[in-house]
Amino acid sequence: MATTSIELREQVREHYAKAAEGSGCCGDGWGCGNPLAVADLHEGEVVLDLGSGGGLEVIQSAERVGPTGQAYGLDMTDEMLQLARRNAESAGVGNVTFLKGLIEEIPLPDNTVDVVISNCVINLSTDKPAVLREIARVLRPGGRIGISDIVAEDQLAPEARAERGSYVGCIAGALSKSEYEDGLHSAGFDAVSVEFTNQVAEEMHSAIIKAVKQ
Repeated sequence: MATTSIELREQVREHYAKAAEGSGCCGDGWGCGNPLAVADLHEGEVVLDLGSGGGLEVIQSAERVGPTGQAYGLDMTDEMLQLARRNAESAGVGNVTFLKGLIEEIPLPDNTVDVVISNCVINLSTDKPAVLREIARVLRPGGRIGISDIVAEDQLAPEARAERGSYVGCIAGALSKSEYEDGLHSAGFDAVSVEFTNQVAEEMHSAIIKAVKQ
């Protein structure tokens, strides 16, 4: 019997609840890239990190946008949210807010965010078009994304992706390069770029994804 989207989501939640207790995510590391390296954050901006985990990139974002800016972290896992709030308190940053919710249903109003970042999380969603639409919804016109994710080469069929690794390990659920590009265009983005960085499995790579809301 095929695994349902609800069952997959629960597998992901359980995996990252354990990760909050000390084990890694997306294989042996904490993510698959550095979205902040391409996000180009500015003083006073509002930043949202999808699947914020332990909160490191939210804290770094908060420091970059300064006290007139705001950094949000969204995660569905209570254990990760608790860890992130402890980390933010230890770092002494006040312009951070951690939200519980799904990346397919972002709990923020329309047109309120300048930049959306995410590190190896969108591939874990079972409804990626919904995620991309939600990113576009919360971004202000001209808002941008800087995302790290696992992306397959176009010739690699979904069945072959599943053979290269598990869903919770960020492999089986990965989009192809053209699927990512088409999905972002359909959601209302321009200046779409999907650039491979490191190979993580045969015909599958870490990638940096950039785009600007129309």
